[in-house]
Amino acid sequence: MTTRINPALGRRRLLLLAALFMLPVFVAYGLYYGGWRPSSTANHGELLQPARPVKDAALTLLSGESIRFSHWHGKWTLLLFSTAECLKPCERNLNNIRQIIAAQGKEAHRVRGVLVVTDGKAIDWLRYAIKDYPDMQVVIGSQAAVNSLAQQFVLPAGSPLDKLNGVYLVDPSGNFMMSYPANADPTGINKDLKRLLRVSQIG
Repeated sequence: MTTRINPALGRRRLLLLAALFMLPVFVAYGLYYGGWRPSSTANHGELLQPARPVKDAALTLLSGESIRFSHWHGKWTLLLFSTAECLKPCERNLNNIRQIIAAQGKEAHRVRGVLVVTDGKAIDWLRYAIKDYPDMQVVIGSQAAVNSLAQQFVLPAGSPLDKLNGVYLVDPSGNFMMSYPANADPTGINKDLKRLLRVSQIG
Protein backbone atom coordinates (compact mmCIF):
# COMPACT_ATOMS: atom_id res chain seq x y z
CA MET A 1 0.00 0.00 0.00
CA THR A 2 1.44 3.37 -1.04
CA THR A 3 1.66 6.03 1.66
CA ARG A 4 0.60 9.44 0.45
CA ILE A 5 2.52 12.51 1.77
CA ASN A 6 0.39 15.45 2.81
CA PRO A 7 1.14 18.24 0.25
CA ALA A 8 0.90 20.93 2.93
CA LEU A 9 3.40 19.08 5.13
CA GLY A 10 5.77 18.71 2.19
CA ARG A 11 5.65 22.43 1.47
CA ARG A 12 6.36 23.26 5.11
CA ARG A 13 9.40 20.96 5.12
CA LEU A 14 10.66 22.54 1.91
CA LEU A 15 10.24 26.04 3.31
CA LEU A 16 12.01 25.03 6.54
CA LEU A 17 14.99 23.65 4.61
CA ALA A 18 15.15 26.80 2.50
CA ALA A 19 15.06 28.97 5.62
CA LEU A 20 17.90 26.97 7.19
CA PHE A 21 20.04 27.44 4.08
CA MET A 22 19.31 31.18 3.88
CA LEU A 23 19.77 31.94 7.59
CA PRO A 24 23.59 32.37 7.40
CA VAL A 25 23.17 34.78 4.49
CA PHE A 26 20.69 36.93 6.42
CA VAL A 27 22.91 36.89 9.52
CA ALA A 28 25.95 37.93 7.48
CA TYR A 29 24.06 40.81 5.87
CA GLY A 30 22.76 41.93 9.26
CA LEU A 31 26.22 41.93 10.82
CA TYR A 32 27.80 43.71 7.86
CA TYR A 33 25.25 46.51 7.58
CA GLY A 34 25.10 46.76 11.36
CA GLY A 35 28.76 47.79 11.37
CA TRP A 36 30.35 44.61 12.75
CA ARG A 37 33.75 43.65 11.36
CA PRO A 38 36.07 40.80 12.33
CA SER A 39 38.61 42.02 14.88
CA SER A 40 41.46 40.65 12.74
CA THR A 41 40.72 43.12 9.95
CA ALA A 42 39.21 46.13 11.75
CA ASN A 43 41.26 49.30 11.98
CA HIS A 44 41.57 50.87 15.39
CA GLY A 45 42.14 54.32 13.90
CA GLU A 46 40.03 56.46 11.59
CA LEU A 47 40.99 55.61 8.01
CA LEU A 48 41.01 58.53 5.58
CA GLN A 49 39.40 57.72 2.27
CA PRO A 50 41.02 58.83 0.09
CA ALA A 51 44.37 59.41 1.78
CA ARG A 52 45.71 62.99 1.62
CA PRO A 53 49.09 63.65 -0.01
CA VAL A 54 50.97 65.95 2.39
CA LYS A 55 52.50 69.01 0.73
CA ASP A 56 56.14 69.56 1.60
CA ALA A 57 57.16 72.13 4.20
CA ALA A 58 60.45 73.73 5.25
CA LEU A 59 61.07 73.06 8.94
CA THR A 60 63.90 73.18 11.48
CA LEU A 61 65.11 70.54 13.94
CA LEU A 62 65.72 71.52 17.55
CA SER A 63 69.44 71.36 16.74
CA GLY A 64 68.93 74.21 14.26
CA GLU A 65 69.40 72.01 11.21
CA SER A 66 67.07 72.70 8.31
CA ILE A 67 64.86 69.83 7.22
CA ARG A 68 61.85 69.31 4.99
CA PHE A 69 58.79 67.25 5.78
CA SER A 70 59.58 65.10 2.73
CA HIS A 71 62.73 63.95 4.55
CA TRP A 72 60.54 61.30 6.22
CA HIS A 73 59.28 59.82 2.98
CA GLY A 74 60.20 56.17 2.88
CA LYS A 75 59.19 55.54 6.49
CA TRP A 76 55.90 55.18 8.33
CA THR A 77 55.55 58.36 10.38
CA LEU A 78 53.60 58.75 13.61
CA LEU A 79 53.00 62.48 13.83
CA LEU A 80 52.07 64.71 16.77
CA PHE A 81 51.30 68.43 16.94
CA SER A 82 51.85 70.30 20.20
CA THR A 83 52.99 73.52 21.74
CA ALA A 84 56.48 73.39 23.24
CA GLU A 85 54.88 73.03 26.67
CA CYS A 86 53.72 69.52 25.66
CA LEU A 87 51.02 69.07 28.29
CA LYS A 88 49.81 65.72 29.65
CA PRO A 89 48.07 64.40 26.47
CA CYS A 90 51.22 65.25 24.50
CA GLU A 91 53.51 63.58 27.05
CA ARG A 92 51.31 60.49 27.11
CA ASN A 93 51.43 60.20 23.33
CA LEU A 94 55.20 60.71 23.24
CA ASN A 95 55.53 57.79 25.61
CA ASN A 96 53.01 55.72 23.64
CA ILE A 97 54.81 56.33 20.36
CA ARG A 98 58.14 55.34 21.89
CA GLN A 99 56.62 52.05 23.09
CA ILE A 100 54.75 51.42 19.83
CA ILE A 101 57.91 51.81 17.75
CA ALA A 102 59.90 49.59 20.11
CA ALA A 103 57.16 46.95 19.88
CA GLN A 104 57.82 46.59 16.13
CA GLY A 105 61.04 44.73 16.95
CA LYS A 106 63.20 44.17 13.88
CA GLU A 107 60.77 46.31 11.84
CA ALA A 108 61.17 49.35 14.14
CA HIS A 109 63.62 51.00 11.72
CA ARG A 110 60.71 51.44 9.29
CA VAL A 111 58.84 53.77 11.67
CA ARG A 112 59.60 57.32 12.79
CA GLY A 113 58.00 59.50 15.46
CA VAL A 114 57.79 63.24 14.70
CA LEU A 115 56.61 66.08 16.94
CA VAL A 116 55.72 69.34 15.20
CA VAL A 117 55.89 72.30 17.60
CA THR A 118 53.07 74.72 16.92
CA ASP A 119 54.17 77.35 19.48
CA GLY A 120 57.82 77.57 20.50
CA LYS A 121 57.48 79.91 23.51
CA ALA A 122 58.59 77.17 25.91
CA ILE A 123 61.25 75.74 23.61
CA ASP A 124 63.95 75.71 26.31
CA TRP A 125 61.74 73.56 28.51
CA LEU A 126 61.08 71.23 25.56
CA ARG A 127 64.79 70.82 24.85
CA TYR A 128 65.14 69.48 28.39
CA ALA A 129 62.00 67.32 28.45
CA ILE A 130 62.56 65.70 25.05
CA LYS A 131 65.81 64.12 26.27
CA ASP A 132 63.67 61.24 27.53
CA TYR A 133 62.68 60.57 23.91
CA PRO A 134 65.97 60.54 21.96
CA ASP A 135 64.47 58.88 18.88
CA MET A 136 61.66 61.43 18.51
CA GLN A 137 62.27 63.97 15.76
CA VAL A 138 61.16 67.40 17.01
CA VAL A 139 60.70 70.16 14.46
CA ILE A 140 59.84 73.82 14.61
CA GLY A 141 59.50 76.35 11.83
CA SER A 142 58.07 79.67 10.83
CA GLN A 143 54.48 80.13 11.93
CA ALA A 144 53.42 80.21 8.28
CA ALA A 145 55.18 76.90 7.51
CA VAL A 146 53.82 75.16 10.62
CA ASN A 147 50.30 76.45 10.01
CA SER A 148 50.42 75.31 6.39
CA LEU A 149 51.51 71.84 7.43
CA ALA A 150 49.04 71.57 10.31
CA GLN A 151 46.15 72.64 8.12
CA GLN A 152 46.62 69.50 6.04
CA PHE A 153 45.80 67.35 9.07
CA VAL A 154 42.64 69.15 10.15
CA LEU A 155 39.62 66.86 10.01
CA PRO A 156 36.01 67.91 9.50
CA ALA A 157 34.39 69.73 12.40
CA GLY A 158 32.86 67.31 14.85
CA SER A 159 35.41 64.56 14.29
CA PRO A 160 37.51 63.40 17.28
CA LEU A 161 40.67 65.08 16.03
CA ASP A 162 39.53 68.45 14.74
CA LYS A 163 41.85 70.25 17.18
CA LEU A 164 45.07 68.50 16.12
CA ASN A 165 45.48 66.84 19.49
CA GLY A 166 45.75 63.25 18.29
CA VAL A 167 48.18 60.93 16.54
CA TYR A 168 48.42 61.01 12.75
CA LEU A 169 49.84 58.24 10.56
CA VAL A 170 51.62 59.18 7.33
CA ASP A 171 52.61 56.40 4.94
CA PRO A 172 56.06 56.09 3.28
CA SER A 173 54.76 57.83 0.15
CA GLY A 174 53.86 60.93 2.17
CA ASN A 175 50.10 60.38 2.44
CA PHE A 176 48.14 61.17 5.60
CA MET A 177 46.07 58.00 5.82
CA MET A 178 44.94 57.33 9.40
CA SER A 179 44.27 59.25 12.62
CA TYR A 180 43.79 58.42 16.28
CA PRO A 181 42.28 60.46 19.14
CA ALA A 182 44.59 61.83 21.85
CA ASN A 183 43.41 59.17 24.30
CA ALA A 184 43.72 56.29 21.82
CA ASP A 185 44.70 52.91 23.20
CA PRO A 186 48.33 52.37 22.11
CA THR A 187 47.57 48.66 21.78
CA GLY A 188 45.21 49.44 18.91
CA ILE A 189 47.74 51.70 17.17
CA ASN A 190 50.36 48.98 17.59
CA LYS A 191 48.08 46.36 16.00
CA ASP A 192 47.31 48.61 13.03
CA LEU A 193 50.96 49.41 12.49
CA LYS A 194 52.07 45.78 12.72
CA ARG A 195 49.50 44.85 10.09
CA LEU A 196 50.58 47.67 7.79
CA LEU A 197 54.25 46.76 8.11
CA ARG A 198 53.43 43.13 7.40
CA VAL A 199 51.45 43.75 4.21
CA SER A 200 53.26 46.85 2.93
CA GLN A 201 55.80 46.60 0.13
CA ILE A 202 57.07 50.13 0.83
CA GLY A 203 58.77 51.70 3.80
